[in-house]
Amino acid sequence: MKRSNVLFLVIAAVVLALCWGAGVTCAEQTSSATERTGSDASAQLSEDQKTFYALGLLVSRSLSPFNLTSAELELVKQGIMDANTNKKPAVDISAYSEKVQELFVARRKAEGEKMASMNKGFIEKAAKEKGAVKTDTGLVYRSLKDGKGDNPGLTDTVKVNYTGMFPDGRELDSTYKRGAPLELKMDTVLKCWKEGLQKMKPGGKAKLVCPPDTAYGEQGQGDLILPYATLVFEVELLEIKHQ
Repeated sequence: MKRSNVLFLVIAAVVLALCWGAGVTCAEQTSSATERTGSDASAQLSEDQKTFYALGLLVSRSLSPFNLTSAELELVKQGIMDANTNKKPAVDISAYSEKVQELFVARRKAEGEKMASMNKGFIEKAAKEKGAVKTDTGLVYRSLKDGKGDNPGLTDTVKVNYTGMFPDGRELDSTYKRGAPLELKMDTVLKCWKEGLQKMKPGGKAKLVCPPDTAYGEQGQGDLILPYATLVFEVELLEIKHQ
């Protein structure tokens, strides 16, 4: 299963174990906290209540890729409550684990398609920026600083610093924050990086707007990068190691 599914199951198990071990239901344990936060946002919670509330937030994060409706969320809550009170499950969980995974993939893909449609305008706007060039692959390349020397080839290794972002500005990754540049073989990088880096020279810096087909495509990557995601990179080419 995907890491988010596993995380949800682990957290749910912890919540149920803690509630059951205390001899109360989760609803009983958290009802007063819910009332207090709902009626008075400044009310102070006990440390135990904060811990259970935090577990709820973690479960919510794990469920977010499913984009549940209110009705669907109620069914999830019912499953948790039935398990917590030792009621006979309405379904055989072993028979539905694969369906849960299929639902995860389908909802994630649908969300990615929705975002891809919204990002088309972003790509076109980026292509109109001064100095930007849109290539045949759809990559939008804009030099931020010119370098000197040779361009890297597909058989070379490059040392780079970069910041990766989503079109809305959220940061995906940054070697600057990690405090160490990255060495990469040109034949292993994303399609948009292969194309963009071959236009650069050591000491140069460029902005790459990568449409889905030049990035992670319909699969996405990990928990953060949805299928059909458009990605933005500011890449600084530090060194080329020719092979």
